[in-house]
Amino acid sequence: MQSKIATLLIFCKQPRLNHGKQRLAANIGAEPAFSIAKALLECAIEDAKAWPGPVVISPSHSDQLLWAQSLLPTALVVPQPEGNLGDRIKDVDATLRGQGHERIIIMGTDAPVLNQHYLMAAAQQLSEFDVVMSAASDGGVTIMASSHPWPEIADLPWSTERLNEGLYSKCKSAGLKISYVDPSYDIDHEQDLHKLIIDLADDLRPARQRLLSLTRKILNKDESYA
Repeated sequence: MQSKIATLLIFCKQPRLNHGKQRLAANIGAEPAFSIAKALLECAIEDAKAWPGPVVISPSHSDQLLWAQSLLPTALVVPQPEGNLGDRIKDVDATLRGQGHERIIIMGTDAPVLNQHYLMAAAQQLSEFDVVMSAASDGGVTIMASSHPWPEIADLPWSTERLNEGLYSKCKSAGLKISYVDPSYDIDHEQDLHKLIIDLADDLRPARQRLLSLTRKILNKDESYA
């Protein structure tokens, strides 16, 4: 049996120049977006290190196993299979449930405003609800937590403004009890960086402070960040 504390599952991909963060890169350039992607990943790992329960890192490809393990040696690494995000979430979730993980909180690496308050609130609500989410301001979600296997979610409009609505409908149709923690947002566009500067101003976590400093330099076109 696994710990009764919820398992934190981080879906991630290895940051690479000109791969990922393309919407942000279109606004601020490929190299600054690459730097932001690396800093965002550090923030997610900062959350993982502070989590009191089991941690799982799920890289986007099996060839990233060693890289993923290096991020947090104490974490379990479970690579994502082929398929769209819904397929990959269901597969990794099922693998972990087969190993005895009962309550699983899924997060990505794009929402540095998330903190232990969000994650612990999700874990606590899983005692009463089957599914707990944090709605993103762009119509997506930044937290997907469940104490129950996910219904069929492969056909959802992933990476669109209709994801939260669609995911809610799928879970509701499957008879699952749903709750939400506070809303949040991803970093996808330049305007998100401007908001982030305000929201991280008083956040003393080291990785967040590094991200804050980097963001300020990029927005001020100070190339000393490189």
